[in-house]
Order: sequence, then C-alpha cells, then structure tokens
Amino acid sequence: MKKITEINIGQLVPDDKNFNKGTEYGQHLIEESLRRFGAGRSILIDRNNRVIAGNKIIENAAAIGLDNVIIIETDGTKIVAVKRNDIDLDTATGRELALADNATSRANLSWDLDILTEQTELFAIEPIEWGVLIAEPEPEKIEDLKIDTKLVVESDDITILTLLFDELQSRGFKCKLTK
Repeated sequence: MKKITEINIGQLVPDDKNFNKGTEYGQHLIEESLRRFGAGRSILIDRNNRVIAGNKIIENAAAIGLDNVIIIETDGTKIVAVKRNDIDLDTATGRELALADNATSRANLSWDLDILTEQTELFAIEPIEWGVLIAEPEPEKIEDLKIDTKLVVESDDITILTLLFDELQSRGFKCKLTK
C-alpha cells in the first residue's frame, strides 16, 4: 500500500518557472469549473511538494477555499485515478465536467517563451518533441500572413464577452466591443 497523507494547500510550492503563463479567460474557466463541480483531476507534485503540473488549479482552488490536498505517493509505475463517487459520466453533470476539463486546459495555455527557452536550453530538452515550437515567426513573414477578416461574436453574457475580448486583445488581435 502506498502512503496517503493529507496536507493544507499552502504547503504546496508553485513552480516558479512554470512554462504556462495561463490566460485570464482560462483562469475564469478553471475557477468556474472548481466552483460548479469541485476538483476533478489530480495535480502532480515532486518529492518536495513542488507543483509539476496543476499550478493554475492550485491557484484557483486556494482562492475559492479548497484548502485540503490528499497526497498519494507513487513512483510513476502506476496510474493514479481520482474517483468521484458523486458523479456519473452519463449525466448532464458528468458530461459537462468532461467538457469543462478539456475546455479549461485548452483555454488556459499560454506559453511563457522566455522561461520555456531558458529551461529547455538549461536541461537540453527538445520542445519540438512535445509539439511545442518556441521560435517566433520572423516579422516579415507575419506581414505576409495578414488577411483582412472579421470575427463577430454575440452573447447575452457580458462577462464571457469581456473575458474573450481581453483574451483576444492580449494575443494581439484588434477588437471592438459594441452593443
């Protein structure tokens, strides 16, 4: 039997060189998912309680008062599953939690290219082997790719529109919010 302990979330140490900066919209989705469904996926920590994967989950969980962390020690030779005994996948809640899990991961990924470059060079890691390109396109090539196109998004939810607006602007898109 592997060792199982419970600690306070404050005992976890965030990754100070996290490759993912996260996004404002993604953070909103993570918080909303945690509030609506509770925790659904495990995080990964090292032997010193430093967060390897799940930094953004920990930030949001702590912010909304999910303070307890159950630690299952393992050496990586077995899969650790989180079993939610209150949810059935074939229900609206189960399916929405599955959607939320995938959507939050996608929406909250924003590479920190400085840290990514620094750490991959320091540890001789090849990001391309993981499908990650860290080379920025050359400015003249970006100009060649410009297409005059507009995207119109409509919603009755001003919060979601504002978050999407901010996210698109942070990625360099010219945006206009109108009534």
